Amino acid sequence: MVTTLGWCALGVAVMMLLLWGVSIVRRDVSIIDPFWGLGFVLIAWIAALTTHGDLDRRLLLAILTTIWGLRLFGYLIWRNHGKPEDFRYAAMRDRHGPRFIWVSLGTVFVLQGFLMLVVSLPVQMGGLASGHPLGIVALVGACVWAVGIAFETIGDVQLARFRANPAQKGQVLDSGLWRLTRHPNYFGDFLVWWGLWLIAAESGWAILTFPGPLVMSILLMRVSGVALLERDITTRRPGYAEYVRRTSAFFPRPPRG
Repeated sequence: MVTTLGWCALGVAVMMLLLWGVSIVRRDVSIIDPFWGLGFVLIAWIAALTTHGDLDRRLLLAILTTIWGLRLFGYLIWRNHGKPEDFRYAAMRDRHGPRFIWVSLGTVFVLQGFLMLVVSLPVQMGGLASGHPLGIVALVGACVWAVGIAFETIGDVQLARFRANPAQKGQVLDSGLWRLTRHPNYFGDFLVWWGLWLIAAESGWAILTFPGPLVMSILLMRVSGVALLERDITTRRPGYAEYVRRTSAFFPRPPRG
């Protein structure tokens, strides 16, 4: 276990230091965003190669994490292409001035690397135990993961199509999955990581890795997901307050009224 966690931590540390260096050269900390997903792919395969438990479980965890991570990486690369540095990082750069280089190392790159390691605990430790073949709990976990990846993918496609229509600029998307929840992509992430946890937990004491998906859930609902995105959106987008009134923030349900 110590070896696996150590190799994963080393891999993430090297990745984050390289990204930090690139961000200095490019003067753009936003490059960290797409690599959030890719970091989990790195962790998944380090874990798969350094653990010695059930091979099917190790491969399943690595493959499902890779599908999720590459989808997120590709989507964010496409979405952010040609755009300036994210306003959150630009505001930090203005606030800290020349010190921003070092501030960004700790508050962006080190912090996100640490969160990657915590969230991915089920993936890192799910392949440690032997003598626990894949069973019904893993099947349920894979189904939860599949629903989650579908929510993310469909939600992102619906939003991209909506934004591609100039006539709908500034309007609120309230059809498709966006009719059931204001954040289908975040809800999809939630399901993906609880699904991976179920696959890992079936192997025995990896059930104790539940802080991983729990931290991801808190980030999505209370920190960098819903809470951050909706902090001032009602003042920027007409009609959003009414959308909030009738549509669930996170868990899907039929709209009110």
